[in-house]
Amino acid sequence: MCKFRNSVFATLVLWTKGITTLKLVSFSIPDHAIQGEDIELSCNYDLEGDALYSVKWYRNGQEFYRYIPTDDPSTAVFRQPGLTINEYKSSETRIYLRNVDLMTTGLFRCEISGEGPLFQTASRETVLVVVNLPDRGPIIKGSLPRYEVGDMLNVSCFSVNSLPAAKLKWYINGEQADSGVVHEQEILKGEGGLETSRLDLRFRLGEKHLEKGDLKLKCTATIATIYWKSNEESVQVVRRHREYSQYKSQVWASESIIKSISGSTRVQSSVIILVLLFTYLF
Repeated sequence: MCKFRNSVFATLVLWTKGITTLKLVSFSIPDHAIQGEDIELSCNYDLEGDALYSVKWYRNGQEFYRYIPTDDPSTAVFRQPGLTINEYKSSETRIYLRNVDLMTTGLFRCEISGEGPLFQTASRETVLVVVNLPDRGPIIKGSLPRYEVGDMLNVSCFSVNSLPAAKLKWYINGEQADSGVVHEQEILKGEGGLETSRLDLRFRLGEKHLEKGDLKLKCTATIATIYWKSNEESVQVVRRHREYSQYKSQVWASESIIKSISGSTRVQSSVIILVLLFTYLF
């Protein structure tokens, strides 16, 4: 009995050594697609000498396309919301989806099976996300054309009606704004499940903001690697004008000095004008 078992085991070992395993050689599904696009899903395989039994496609665990070469017809399509298959272009290695929408999003899997008796199987899967792009590029609101040193700058950036919401970033003179001056991004829900992003920038203007002339404020909006837009505005920053009372007292003080130097109550008009200009500017 023992010799018989060993003989059977040896036979199985020799038989299985001659068996090759089918494999997927390439699998391609985009990570993201834009709503309304036509996209291609591909699944190429090597049977390694085995015979093909079936190719099946699933979304979120539900089969939507099947190819069995021994069946008549060899292909079968199972209707699902968000999946419109171009049956004339599709084959056992490529599926063409038309006019994808938000309902198309899901976990897609390709499964290849060999013939019996082993029915070897190989599969790969990945997530496809369909994106509804924003209506337009980011919008900057709340900025003024001119500020003085010491003023509080308070502006907002919006990216309107997308899914998922766009990620916003602020840049000041080409450098990303510090987290201390940027508020936490808000996501506002809108009609049809679409989302609007908002990111506020708030800080007090100082002398350093005078160094490069106009202050350049840029907001960028991104969705994964499929969407990138920006908007930039320039604002002027100047030194704060002196208060009128301070200005008036300095004018009278300057006039008194001139009188004392000249020894006369009458001062040349040109000198007064120069004094006034100097006081105003500096």
